[in-house]
Amino acid sequence: MRGPSRASMAAAREQLMAALADPSGAAALGDELFAVAHLLDQEPGLRRALTDATSPVAAREGLVSQLLDGRVAAGTLDLMAGMVRNRWAAGRDLADAAEQLGVLATAAAAESEGQLDDLEDELFRFGRIVGTAPELRSALSDPKLPADGKRGLLDTLLAGKVTPAALRLITQAAVYPRGRSLDATLDEYARLAAAWRQRLIAVVRVADGLDEDQRLRLAAALSHTYDREIHLNVLIDPEVVGGMSIQIGDEFLDGSMASRLAQLRQRLAS
Repeated sequence: MRGPSRASMAAAREQLMAALADPSGAAALGDELFAVAHLLDQEPGLRRALTDATSPVAAREGLVSQLLDGRVAAGTLDLMAGMVRNRWAAGRDLADAAEQLGVLATAAAAESEGQLDDLEDELFRFGRIVGTAPELRSALSDPKLPADGKRGLLDTLLAGKVTPAALRLITQAAVYPRGRSLDATLDEYARLAAAWRQRLIAVVRVADGLDEDQRLRLAAALSHTYDREIHLNVLIDPEVVGGMSIQIGDEFLDGSMASRLAQLRQRLAS
């Protein structure tokens, strides 16, 4: 998001945090925000009307009330009314914001159950499973497969094996991709879940696994460096050879033996 949308998203997040002071309704709020995002995706004219800065604020609020009153909880209605009071650079930004707030509300529901760590791990692991299982990826990404078919497939694969929040977000990502690949959406949802607790995700690639003490020491070192809590997602990658590589957002820290060997070959060839 850019310009006024970024400021409006920050304000919406603050409003969401106030709404989630009592987290008992967080899961339902997340589901309703996803439904609003889907509605906005389907109706470009509605997006334009709700983000038209030349339209009176009262008119935009009235349109939200007309659409949602009696169909969603009062907290969801208040949140959306607050969002349309603010300025958005583009209509799609409002739909994106509703989706992001839906993920954050779902993360808050997981946190209230002590399952936020599990949620982040499950999103990451399922994204990697999809990346290495072409038939599953094809089925979940097939626009011809009805939404109920995708929900049924995911229930069969995951119900009772992952947290309710993870199943909810994975299903959302598969049924409503919004123009993204499934694994890209899962990565984004994992990032947002981590952001709910204001921490970063580090993807660590090693030739062999890390034991618990190594994980704790690495997380502590990275947390000290970035001045933020760090959640580690560890991947076993034989191509690393030795050492490790770490990706945090757009930053890549490569201390692997494979990288050193590649650098040596480049020097020898020059």
